[in-house]
Amino acid sequence: MAPSKSLSQASSSQGKKQQSISSFFTPKPPVAQELHSSPPSDAHAPIIDGGLSINSDNDEDISQRNAPRALKRRLEQEQSDVENDDPNPKRRQSEDLDIQDAERRQTLVDAAPSKLNETSQKFSDRTSKYAFSSPPVAPSPDEEDSEEIRKRKEHLHREFVKKLGRPDSIAEIKRRNHGATEENGDGEDAADEEEEEIQPVKSKKGTKKGTLTPMEKQVLEIKGKHMDALLVIEVGYKYRFFGEDARAAAKELGIVCIPGKFRYDEHPSEAHLNRFASASFPTHRLHVHVKRLVQAGHKVGIVRQIETAALKAVGDNRNTPFIRKLTNLYTKATYVDDLEDLEGPVAAPHGGALATGYLLCITESNAKGWGSDEKVYVGLVAVQPATGDIVYDDFEDGFMRSEIETRLLHIAPAEFLIVGETSKATERLIKHLSGSKANVFGDQARVERVDKLKTTAAESYSHISNFYAEKMKDGDGDASTKVLDKVHQLSEHVTICLSAMINHMSEYGLEHVFDLTTNFQPFSARSYMLINGNTLTSLEIYRNQTDHSQNGSLFWTLDRTRTRFGQRLLRKWVGRPLLDEAKLAERITAVEELKDGERTRNVDKLKRILGQTKSDLEKVLIRIYYKKCTRSELLTVLQILQQVSNEFANVTSPEKAGFESIMINEAIAALPKISDRIVSFLDRINAVAAKGDDKYSFFRDEHETEAISDHKLGIASVEDDLESHRKVAAEKLKKKMVGYVTVAGIEYLIEVDNKQLKNVPASWAKISGTKKLSRFHTPEVVKLVRERDQHKEALAAACDEAFSEFLAEIGSQYQELRDVVQSLAVLDCLLSLAEVAQQPGYVKPTFSQSVRINISKGRHPMVEQLLLDAYVSNDTNLSSGTDSDDPRALLVTGPNMGGKSSYVRQVALICIMGQIGSYVPAESAELGMLDAVFTRMGAGDNIMAGESTFMVELSETSDILKQATNRSLVLLDELGRGTSTHDGVAIAEAVLRQLVERGSLVLFVTHYQSLARLEGVCEGLRNVHVTFREDDDGEGVTFLYEIGDGVAHRSYGLNVARLANVPKSVLEVAAVKSKELEDSMARKGLANLSRKMMGLLSGGESVDLDAFVAAVEQL
Repeated sequence: MAPSKSLSQASSSQGKKQQSISSFFTPKPPVAQELHSSPPSDAHAPIIDGGLSINSDNDEDISQRNAPRALKRRLEQEQSDVENDDPNPKRRQSEDLDIQDAERRQTLVDAAPSKLNETSQKFSDRTSKYAFSSPPVAPSPDEEDSEEIRKRKEHLHREFVKKLGRPDSIAEIKRRNHGATEENGDGEDAADEEEEEIQPVKSKKGTKKGTLTPMEKQVLEIKGKHMDALLVIEVGYKYRFFGEDARAAAKELGIVCIPGKFRYDEHPSEAHLNRFASASFPTHRLHVHVKRLVQAGHKVGIVRQIETAALKAVGDNRNTPFIRKLTNLYTKATYVDDLEDLEGPVAAPHGGALATGYLLCITESNAKGWGSDEKVYVGLVAVQPATGDIVYDDFEDGFMRSEIETRLLHIAPAEFLIVGETSKATERLIKHLSGSKANVFGDQARVERVDKLKTTAAESYSHISNFYAEKMKDGDGDASTKVLDKVHQLSEHVTICLSAMINHMSEYGLEHVFDLTTNFQPFSARSYMLINGNTLTSLEIYRNQTDHSQNGSLFWTLDRTRTRFGQRLLRKWVGRPLLDEAKLAERITAVEELKDGERTRNVDKLKRILGQTKSDLEKVLIRIYYKKCTRSELLTVLQILQQVSNEFANVTSPEKAGFESIMINEAIAALPKISDRIVSFLDRINAVAAKGDDKYSFFRDEHETEAISDHKLGIASVEDDLESHRKVAAEKLKKKMVGYVTVAGIEYLIEVDNKQLKNVPASWAKISGTKKLSRFHTPEVVKLVRERDQHKEALAAACDEAFSEFLAEIGSQYQELRDVVQSLAVLDCLLSLAEVAQQPGYVKPTFSQSVRINISKGRHPMVEQLLLDAYVSNDTNLSSGTDSDDPRALLVTGPNMGGKSSYVRQVALICIMGQIGSYVPAESAELGMLDAVFTRMGAGDNIMAGESTFMVELSETSDILKQATNRSLVLLDELGRGTSTHDGVAIAEAVLRQLVERGSLVLFVTHYQSLARLEGVCEGLRNVHVTFREDDDGEGVTFLYEIGDGVAHRSYGLNVARLANVPKSVLEVAAVKSKELEDSMARKGLANLSRKMMGLLSGGESVDLDAFVAAVEQL
């Protein structure tokens, strides 16, 4: 019997579980009705138990037999409840009542009718009717339900089990049961089915419902408008990220991301989560983390609370969340709040070259032509928000996009804004130059796009016209007309870019940078030499080719500047050598005077002033113009400008500056012009408060606004009332006097000894206390403190408004202040070039009207500084004129690693340095004014464009042939090596002939010794080689690094292979094959000469004697 009993109990338990699950979907009758329908067993239990206990022994046996069974069932039920962790006591109580009722029914059924009849006279009619007329097992109302209802319950149960595995099952339950909460690891209570019908379930403390909080709704609303930005949201004393932003920020900043929802939509995959993922950091670390995020290429938005707790407490919205608003938006180029970079030069991230921070907008018209004849028209506008510089250009470019590449390498933008669709070649170029952290810009650039419609040109013209018309309404009429005329003269492509940039910068609140039309500069100006992209890279003007860092570049060699703004100006000078001979002579004369007057008082004064200028004045000035400057920054820049102007207060005209150079005198004379304005600004500032960034005392008392004074008086009045209230509080405590204390930042606390608490009125609020004393706030103190806090916050708003107006007033003088900073930058650059000139072996170059290069003992400016040994100097003489015996082209040959490329590079670098205005590393140098320097050096392919190494090589050569003039210097290194020997020689010879006939100055490096015969054919071509000495064993070579006349007939490639540690077995085979090939070629050459000699002797064949002699010499 035991097994069957156990089986029945198991099946009964399973049935109860299924009934419990299925009943989740079916409404239950109210609790009162259910209790009414069940028998009142509790009321009659004592009578029945008493009746059964006074009967015969059989009755006693029955009760003893049923008692263990009832106890066992109750223990099993309690154990089941414990296993199921059912925390609802009401459910257990209801089930216990059901068990007791069932036990009593079973007892009545088991009792014999005869025995019960014997005691019938002891029961009332109602009791006897209840006891004997019941059926053996009274069916419950549920069991009397129809078959249809039972089937429906089973169907609902199956549906629930089926849905249990779906990801949205919990969400479905929540939607159906409005208040049922998810059972999770925090131990939330499961809702009782009957209680769901009566009232919502109350969750335990600390749990959270599936609905969004008001703040999360606020975050979602702001995020919906700025999906492309990482939002940093102010919440109390921390800034927090939510959702996917939290994951991205945690990865970049190395902070903890608390798991939760990452998506911002109600996606089924995250329906089981009831909060957003989040990450946070303290408020004082805001700009540290924002800087790291923007440097990683993110767009970062800062959402701040724009109302304070005190003002909110008295407002109409006291029961709503704090109002939050996007106050700042930053990207890499628009991050102008970087306070750390305002002092001293810093390198770009990842060890790259100096970052420029330009934001470049580019647009391109439809390409015309096909293949190598493809032409596109390009417009661009580049702005540097941190300094206010604006560059624009409009040009035509070929299929290699060399013009775009040149401008991108010069500007080195941190961000791109592409208007409309661009061609595949342009896309590839932008992606190649900016698509990785190891690119030539030193860091990965950010790329954004905007659409370009058919009506964009007309809309852009109207947009910028309205923009400048609004800005110039209150200005001078003539000035407004000039500004509008200047803007309207811009080309269509530049206009489109300018309009797109104004819209783009408006999102960051920086559109005012375009008000400064005096900062507009064309990229291609006739007064500067344009160094193209290949030349910038090959000659390492800004960055070396090894790790793309600044070390080892020409800019690194010339940079001795003391200020950041001076360093930026020198970078422009290095990339744009002068073409105007008068300006060049003026600049180099100024450098000479500073060099010769190194120990004089005036030069020392300039060095001292620049050395003391630690702040980046140019950046601080533009921050003043943007109204983003802090009070301490403003004080610093005004004091520096005052110090500079006071140093030269006696210079009322350029003639009184104390120098002979016009350039230096004009720069110094511009410094004291702003003295009166600076003094008037400083007279209104409280220096002590400004250094501490104290907004409340920033202005001196007599210069405070009326609003500031009123609120300060209000605060003083409240504090006086608080002081007077001490007497009232003392009287209530029955003391002579009480004092206020401040504990944990809570002010105006009154301390009372715990033994005297009987004197404390019930209206006083206890704030804190210890074992010995308690601290209270009186109702009057609470009221007065709240009033004082309201005055303080209103005072803070008034102080901010007054400071903003003060910045606007200073910003109206921006151009005059910027002229002073530019003058300081010019002096800084001239002093830097003067320090370079003081190095041993540097000489002042002279310039001639003719196109010539005469360098005596010239050296490579960068290699010389990096070498531990002395650099071997060389002479160079080139001239394109007919009045000189100097050649216009040199054919340079020599062994591998002999120094050919270094030699031709040093010539080009000396020419560029001369036209910058610098002294050059040589014994003497006479230079002509070159209009361009072109290079074709090194090997590289463009796989993404489907261009081989040789294709890239010839494309660059094609650009040189199209642009080179008789005033250009052209460097070609091993042209034609990317194809077979015959084709390579043929192309190299044809290009060399073309350039020599055009009159360009050419340095042609080659290993094709056969080109040496052109010396007698092409007028103006001369053969030179890098000298060397071959070892006695014939295997080793000693490089002498000197340039000598003639041709080197061997390249000694095996020597380089030996230096590269090529296996000895390979070298031995290569040496044998090299000897065989040389002998074979010598035999062929000798046989050819023999035939020509026989023909010459027999008189039957005419022979070119010069070519014949050259062939003999080569053999």
